[in-house]
Amino acid sequence: MTEDAHRAADIIREKTGGAQPTAGIILGSGLGDLGSEIENVTIVSYADLPGFPKPGVEGHAGNLLVGQLGGATVVCLQGRAHSYEGDLKAMVTPVRTFKTLGCEVMFATNAAGCLVADRAPGSLMAISDHINLQPGNPLTGPNDDSFGPRFPNMVDAYDPALRALLKKTASELGITLYEGVYAGYLGPNFETPAEIRAFRTLGADAVGMSTVPEVLVARHCGLRVAAVSVLTNLAAGMSDEPLTHKQTLHFADLAAKDLTRLVKRFLSDLAGA
Repeated sequence: MTEDAHRAADIIREKTGGAQPTAGIILGSGLGDLGSEIENVTIVSYADLPGFPKPGVEGHAGNLLVGQLGGATVVCLQGRAHSYEGDLKAMVTPVRTFKTLGCEVMFATNAAGCLVADRAPGSLMAISDHINLQPGNPLTGPNDDSFGPRFPNMVDAYDPALRALLKKTASELGITLYEGVYAGYLGPNFETPAEIRAFRTLGADAVGMSTVPEVLVARHCGLRVAAVSVLTNLAAGMSDEPLTHKQTLHFADLAAKDLTRLVKRFLSDLAGA
């Protein structure tokens, strides 16, 4: 995987004339349109990058974009692979490619079910911490010392200073930004009402099927992490509304405008910090 990350970075540099991004962005289900805001963009298919997955879920395009967003040079993944697709390590190479290209920050987005009754579908939540409910970890197996230590520390995995800047930026833009704990569930089925009650007892505020593996890999290699969930529905047993992926995409689309404004301004504020 080390070799794949370096080869992928070399291909990206060749296609972009040596671009040096400072932030890597991962776009979740239905949130790929943020990529259309990137200026002077170079598009590279995952198929052209060694070790990159082929996304198998609607709403995940499978392209890597490099260009300018909010005045910063960024590399952006339009779509991710999920552990339920069969490979827990599928996002190791993409995240390590961020690091190899010179990124200092990873900004992840996802669509998530909400465990807090008074947060409306389409709301945004900055992730303050996570609970890993997925059976496994992408860092298992031999450790790659060139990227990070055998036992990475996960205290403040979601960088407090970046979260504070996100909240400040959202406030200035008039965007409601909640904060909470994200539970990473394997899927692909939606959760049962009993599981949701259990997750609430554990302290989770939202639940989804992604992000945790990428954050583990990012923190292992020293990337600072910020992440925002689009709360697309109340979780199982909290509403009479049936849970569907179509519903997820619908509310992700409604929230995309606010998310786009938030990310662009956040990157601009980060560059000026």
